[in-house]
Amino acid sequence: MFDLHCHSVFSDGELIPAELWRRVQALGYQAIAITDHVDHSNFEHILQSLLKFKRSVQDLIPRFIVGVEITHVPPDLIPPLINECRKAGAEIVVVHGETVVEPVAEGTNLAAILGEADILAHPGLIKPEEVKLAAQKGIFLEISGRKGHCLTNGHVVSLAKTYGANLVINSDGHSPSDFMSKELAIKVGIGAGLSAEEVQKVWEIAQKRFLKT
Repeated sequence: MFDLHCHSVFSDGELIPAELWRRVQALGYQAIAITDHVDHSNFEHILQSLLKFKRSVQDLIPRFIVGVEITHVPPDLIPPLINECRKAGAEIVVVHGETVVEPVAEGTNLAAILGEADILAHPGLIKPEEVKLAAQKGIFLEISGRKGHCLTNGHVVSLAKTYGANLVINSDGHSPSDFMSKELAIKVGIGAGLSAEEVQKVWEIAQKRFLKT
């Protein structure tokens, strides 16, 4: 079990990294990525803090992955910011997609794909041509466990199956109650239109890409 999208007190989460890490350790996770919300004003500061925490748990389980979630940044500015975050130490770059429950700027999904983010989070009513492009570029589309963002999971899965896009199941966790057990994550995947076997395949592909195993 692993989660590649969650938040600490460095953005709008409730927990410091150590407590977040410990709580998912208790759930049996093998890896966790903290991907706090960033824009041009704070990405360097957040990455420096997360890299410092990573050094403290370097040889422990769950493996800690340093990430960011680029959030509500104007679409034209997203691709260069993805590159800046990578240069500053981000191991995973998530972009906050066009969820139906927030006023995300139109064009954000496409900008994330063109900029080659690793994961496009909760992409809402993403267009077929964008899913096709995501598949070509190897961008992972998120199946979200978070209230509101999960409303379009079925749409995302349907198009991902049609065009062969990669999927990943994440909590988008902000508080202790948000982090999913493996059993609940399987139910989220099945509820979005995957079979239990397809959920397992989703995990295997994401594990190979992001955990290098």
